[in-house]
Amino acid sequence: AYGVLPAPRPAELLVRGATLWTQGPAGRLAEADLLVRDGRIVAVGPALRAGAGAQVIDARGKHVTPGLIDAHSHVAMNFGYNEFSHSVTAEVRVGDIIDPTDIGIYRILAGGTTVSHVLHGSANTIGGQNQLLKLRWGEDADALRFEGAVPTIKFALGENVKGGWNTPGAARYPATRMGVEQVLRDAFAQARDYRQARSSWRAGSGRPEPRRDLRLEALVEVLEGKRLVHVHSYRADEILMFVRLSRELGFTVAAFQHVLEGYKVADAIASIGAGASTFSDWWAYKMEVLDAVPANAALLTRAGVLTSLNSDSDELARRLNVEAAKSLRHGLSEQEALALVTINPARQLRIEQRVGSLEPGKDADFVIWNGPPLSTYARVEQTWVDGRRRFDRDEDGRLRERAAAERARLSALALRARAANPPGGAAPGAAAASTIAAEHLGALAWRRGWAELSMLREAYAEQGGWNECTGHAP
Repeated sequence: AYGVLPAPRPAELLVRGATLWTQGPAGRLAEADLLVRDGRIVAVGPALRAGAGAQVIDARGKHVTPGLIDAHSHVAMNFGYNEFSHSVTAEVRVGDIIDPTDIGIYRILAGGTTVSHVLHGSANTIGGQNQLLKLRWGEDADALRFEGAVPTIKFALGENVKGGWNTPGAARYPATRMGVEQVLRDAFAQARDYRQARSSWRAGSGRPEPRRDLRLEALVEVLEGKRLVHVHSYRADEILMFVRLSRELGFTVAAFQHVLEGYKVADAIASIGAGASTFSDWWAYKMEVLDAVPANAALLTRAGVLTSLNSDSDELARRLNVEAAKSLRHGLSEQEALALVTINPARQLRIEQRVGSLEPGKDADFVIWNGPPLSTYARVEQTWVDGRRRFDRDEDGRLRERAAAERARLSALALRARAANPPGGAAPGAAAASTIAAEHLGALAWRRGWAELSMLREAYAEQGGWNECTGHAP
């Protein structure tokens, strides 16, 4: 996937004869067409016509969905998720360190995800500013940014904040849930004072200009509704605390993240218009999640909470369709289940006018599947972003074959060179050369296994947590 130029964007594209899961008012359409022009959806319906020069995809027997949206991701951060040094680090920005070469972007595209909400980690009561990405694989970091998106910020509650993230040689405040609440209250009090001081200076108070504070400026944006809060949370008591605080201070909570006890307090979450972005069936990976239930997403949905499912993992992000399908067992319809990873996260992120459904005027972000997308047998055949193909399974197969052939060629060269110039200078016989080859291939297998084991440890076991929010030093 590296070094491959993105496919050119056709001026006009017609996807013909598919089952379209529009996730909009049109519902699910059988044997329907999708017409795209200049990167935007023009029409959805049967027997559509395109111009003479249009690219046509025969999708009969296939299924087409909107591009999936991951409301909580850490892709392209190169493990630098947490700024551990202070409990409040609202000034740091995920967008400053996006790595467009992260192979996770390509792999996630291969699973049908086209938009990722990349969050700061959960080591801080108030963490950094998040970055919304369009997964335009092959472009630079600036081109990955979802232009015009409402800015967001990551807050966190519970165990990750109050313990396990102490700076070397000294404990970091807060160490209790009581302390977490007070850190939040104190930070917003400082932000209000800062806003007042700046306003007075602009109004001609005669006093010197207050020193600019990027940390407090981000929190002023929160107070003014210009930056939305996504808050890492698990337990019902801390969720209720944050609901009360948001009411008192008047800031907007876009979504409670993880929110595994959300089913207990769904009415309170709904009362402030907040969403919930949860896991399909994660529980018991640390103490504060022991009361999690796999019906959480369905229960929150039935209680009127705008609910989504997220990955919090580059691995899980490759199969968000399967995560959504699990909710069928708990009473959601197929459209409701798919909405958990399409239109619902779009609404939480305030980008539903651009993505999340297949409707005229929206960005042409869509996925072609070989079968029903909620089936465990479903595979992505093509993923399109802004009317440009960013993943193609057939092309991926050719790239894999090319890479395997090149790997074999280089290994053979290395083996021949070692056989011709062994340590000690004696040329080996055929048996010795065979032993050298076996040792070489065995070392490659060992290194690959160790890399995979390290990846799993990093993603799932660091600091005892089962999500990327809880691990990784910067």
